[in-house]
Amino acid sequence: MRIEVKGRNVPVSEDLRELVERRFRVIGKQVSDLAELEVEVAEEHNPSISESQVAEATLHLKGVTLRASSASNDMRHSINVVSEELGRQVKRHREKRRKRREARVPEVIGTDVGEVPAEEPAAALQGVVDDVAEG
Repeated sequence: MRIEVKGRNVPVSEDLRELVERRFRVIGKQVSDLAELEVEVAEEHNPSISESQVAEATLHLKGVTLRASSASNDMRHSINVVSEELGRQVKRHREKRRKRREARVPEVIGTDVGEVPAEEPAAALQGVVDDVAEG
């Protein structure tokens, strides 16, 4: 997974970049290597906003984009909350895909797994092999 850290009104230090990479490492193990993660950290300069440290994460996967955002008084806390939220979204997305795949398996085979006796597929396969040998 490729991680890009951007700063808006905040300089992106090496410590901040390492924190982002460490927090999102778990998510990187759950998604494809082709996934792209954009983490944007910002500081609001408006004095009436008490939670001025904002972290936003966008994860681009094949066919879907997942987003999370958090604001607090501390940038590290915002990044931690965003990583947890995005982790939940990735887990939910993976479970949905897994359920869809499991639902398709009997459809692709054409029958339910329990309906076909073990001897019939071998006999059918032998018939195909015989046809190929004759032809």
